[in-house]
Amino acid sequence: MLKVYRMRVLALDTTGRAGSVALVDDGRIVREHEGDASRTHGERLPGELAALGAPFDSVDVFAVASGPGSFTGLRIGIATMQGLALVNRRPIAPVSALEAHAQLASRSAGAGALVACWIDAQRGEVFSALYRVAEAPLFTPERLVELEAPSVAGPQRTLADWAAYPVQSVIFAGDGAARYEGALPRTGELVRRALPMPIAGVIGCMAAVRAGRGLAVPPESVAALYVRRPDAELHRDRSAHR
Repeated sequence: MLKVYRMRVLALDTTGRAGSVALVDDGRIVREHEGDASRTHGERLPGELAALGAPFDSVDVFAVASGPGSFTGLRIGIATMQGLALVNRRPIAPVSALEAHAQLASRSAGAGALVACWIDAQRGEVFSALYRVAEAPLFTPERLVELEAPSVAGPQRTLADWAAYPVQSVIFAGDGAARYEGALPRTGELVRRALPMPIAGVIGCMAAVRAGRGLAVPPESVAALYVRRPDAELHRDRSAHR
């Protein structure tokens, strides 16, 4: 049974164009809103967080998707939550977007099931990770056993790298699985694709568990999970070798 930690969590996901925000009270998602994909995160934040109706000084823990995803989105999202946490003297719980998608997809899965997360990384690639569901409560770190660490590659290369696993009976989650659905293994009903959904609420619930166990961190300690090097760094390295 999941232990309920009495706290208020404000959660933010900026890994994709739309992203989402959520308010979690005592382990329950009170409000969750998907963002306006027609506007940038810089234009919308922190207004979308304020619209949840919870004064920032009433928040016990700030939670943020640490990546992978859009480089600009990650920087804006993390900086926003760092600023709010610093001003209000609160900790932050960074959460992998890959793990959040997998936690969400595992709700209907039994122990032993495989859950794969594919996040669209553009350039014909996906950010990916592979997990096995364990007999543990939803939102806890023990719920998912990481089989393949976060990486980035094309869909076919990713599946080839996972050849040792029975991916013919896996649940695929994330917008990358939706975009590259044609690349998924075709074995009747054994392969399922979870519909892409906002993950800020899941991030908030996961953060509540981690913070309750003392695993939240000071704002300045948050590091982005990029997986792939930013274009600016690659361009700089190429220029240096000309």
